[in-house]
Amino acid sequence: MTADRRAAAEQALRAEVSVCQRCPQLVAARTQVVFGSGSVDAQVMFVGEAPGANEDREGVPFVGASGRLLDQLLGGIGIEREQVYITNVLKCRPPDNRDPRSEEIANCSGYLERQVELVEPIVVVTLGNFATKLLRGSDEAITAVHGRPEECTIGSRTVRLLPVFHPAAALYRRPNLELLREDFARLAELVALGPPRQRDGAGAVAPASQPAKPPTAQPADDDAPQLDLF
Repeated sequence: MTADRRAAAEQALRAEVSVCQRCPQLVAARTQVVFGSGSVDAQVMFVGEAPGANEDREGVPFVGASGRLLDQLLGGIGIEREQVYITNVLKCRPPDNRDPRSEEIANCSGYLERQVELVEPIVVVTLGNFATKLLRGSDEAITAVHGRPEECTIGSRTVRLLPVFHPAAALYRRPNLELLREDFARLAELVALGPPRQRDGAGAVAPASQPAKPPTAQPADDDAPQLDLF
């Protein structure tokens, strides 16, 4: 798919999701749908749990303190937010930031699958326990699997999945920040591997539809600005 066609398809899906009425409680409580942001030609996609109050107000995923830390982590490996694609499992904020319900996940999961199919990222980074358990199909905690890349199929697209701690976890527990930095440092080598081999509709392995792109991540810059989070 060309970049122009991919962008048009993403905008069409964004418009569809913006008027979604599948979850009555979420529809009644939301200010707006928080679809996603970033490059539709991204090599790396980040997936969190659900929008919070700031995201619901601004319509952009990962703003506020967690978003600033995510930007810092990206900057530390030479990547800007505009070069990646960021979204959540749920596109609407659950009331009072409660956990997403199973029927809400089921209603929204198709949108995430279509985002992955459109963007065709090489690497999908799951931020925190919720997104990691959902996309891995396992109850293993993020403390056990963070930084361990694996191949995972989301919708019809096979990607390299990299589980990491949610940035909020580093805001409350300083040791998690160093773990996050170590895990983010793996992105360049994973991108350089190129996309995994894809499966066709019959389940057979087919060549990846997207050729490997040169990695955008660069070695960490010692002069990168640091946020005063602690």
